[in-house]
Amino acid sequence: MRTSLVRGAGVAGAALVLVLPLTSGVAGAEGGAGRGFPAPEVVWSACAAELLEEFPEQLRGRLSCTGHEVPLDHDRPRGERITLSALKLAAADPGARIGSLFTNPGGPGGSGVLSVASAPDRFDAEVLRRFDVIGFDPRGIGRSTPVVRCLTTQEQSDELRARLAKLPLGAEQERAHLAAATEYGRECARNGGPLVRNISTEDVARDLDLLRQGVREQRLTYVGFSYGTLLGATYANLFPSRVRAMVLDGNVDPALRTDDGIENDRRRAEGFELALRGFLDECAEVGERCAFGGGDPRAKFDLVREHLRAGGTLALPGGEVVDYTGFVNRVAGALYAPEEFPLMATLLEHAHRGVSGAVGAASAQVPVAWPVPERRWDLLADAEYTGNDTALGVNCADKPFPRRPQDYPAVAADWERRMPTFGRWQASADLLTCSVWPRVRERYAGPWDRETANPVVVVGNYHDPATRYDFARGMASELGNARLVSVDAFGHCVLGDSAGVDAVVRDYLVGLEVPADGQVFHPDVRPFG
Repeated sequence: MRTSLVRGAGVAGAALVLVLPLTSGVAGAEGGAGRGFPAPEVVWSACAAELLEEFPEQLRGRLSCTGHEVPLDHDRPRGERITLSALKLAAADPGARIGSLFTNPGGPGGSGVLSVASAPDRFDAEVLRRFDVIGFDPRGIGRSTPVVRCLTTQEQSDELRARLAKLPLGAEQERAHLAAATEYGRECARNGGPLVRNISTEDVARDLDLLRQGVREQRLTYVGFSYGTLLGATYANLFPSRVRAMVLDGNVDPALRTDDGIENDRRRAEGFELALRGFLDECAEVGERCAFGGGDPRAKFDLVREHLRAGGTLALPGGEVVDYTGFVNRVAGALYAPEEFPLMATLLEHAHRGVSGAVGAASAQVPVAWPVPERRWDLLADAEYTGNDTALGVNCADKPFPRRPQDYPAVAADWERRMPTFGRWQASADLLTCSVWPRVRERYAGPWDRETANPVVVVGNYHDPATRYDFARGMASELGNARLVSVDAFGHCVLGDSAGVDAVVRDYLVGLEVPADGQVFHPDVRPFG
């Protein structure tokens, strides 16, 4: 079972206007990935000992690593270069090897290198027997160098992030949040370095094509999760004749994301609300199997949320006190992974008893831990600052936002009225910082309908919080040649959790067996058994 995730750092407003266009990628005939860069062969060598420790022992003998150079600016292929870190898990049966399978875990900001450790949880054994699985850290991420560093000292980072950490409630907090976000964006323009203007998904897609050439594959075999679906769609439309097979799980809507950041993020907030509704409905349906299932789960949840929004708190074992911001973050994180649902239901029931004064609960004390789930498959831009601001930069590069951060309070209030749990939460991220982020030199914003030789397989999850099912339908309809496979399940991304889908993906990747469009599968395990 895959590890659960933390909330996405999308953002945006409601009815803002005057979005300034960014330079779009050329949509004509396919050009070279590096536009004249020679694409040298990838040279693999032993991985560092500290990196090997991140992987199960049984995989370590099949791993090799590289640092591969690509142009900083693909329009200047002979100019400055950067280094991409990549890792290969060799095919279990070299004699039956088909080729290389590239993956991206999402984010943006997820380490493709580290995500290879979870390949056995995501892919059928036959896929791992027949393919080398290659993960790479996109430019500026993880072990790839250089990175975008917006701030100059840790003290500056700590002070600034302290002002950005809380969901702002009320005019005074909103003004402070707006000032901090504006300062952050301006510092990125001042200190971000040359990479800050060369980190769009188009840049990453061209890097991926150079890696494909570097491992001497004529065509790309690729699986992308979450944000990695945008990378896949971008590649498929820049280089449609170079795609062998592509699977996209946990999809963004590429046309929406690259055309209207505000509407994209409004619908993303709505997706979290739909997933929460699904969780609460499931609780009501299964009754006693869900600790929060008694009475009216929706009304109980709203009571707890409003108690916290009004300034109340929940005390956790060990002394941690959960406030409104922590509550929303933890609920969002649990929605990413249905294995977290029983724990979340138990904690919500205890919280409700404390808030409502029900018999057996004298306070809002929660007797069991409520950790923020570990990030793995969708590392997001609101992660703790570590001296790397690339992830937010990718979002700002790809999603067009108005240059009007002062409109944020009205947007946040409007979204909260319509989406009371996640509206303000989603409106308090990219909209502010991206509105003052430095412009990238080039980004791809369509068209999205160029035909690949084999259909792209789009996997959509009915109750995906971060990439709602409608996004998967959008992806499938916008691509020039695609098949939509659906799963009636909860959580963000689903490969590895549904034997039916895993079999379809195996047969497609290995034998290029194209699935019938419109199939619906079920997960192996329901959230409450």
